[in-house]
Amino acid sequence: MPAATVNELGQVQIPQNLRQRLGIGQGSRVRFDLVDDHLEMRVEPTDGEAPAAGFGMLKSKRPAVPADLDPASLVQS
Repeated sequence: MPAATVNELGQVQIPQNLRQRLGIGQGSRVRFDLVDDHLEMRVEPTDGEAPAAGFGMLKSKRPAVPADLDPASLVQS
């Protein structure tokens, strides 16, 4: 395991390969436990809650559909 240096704010950088392996990203929460003479860090599970709205999550090269579009107007009689 690689060693890390503590900065003046008490922060350390977790090596990238460990962050990827543990799924640690921006906003991830970790818990620290003092066990005997060492410190254990555990990643807290996320709620897995989906965003309330998906607006802006997908990118498309197609033009946006107007908000006032009435799908019934597309039906041909």
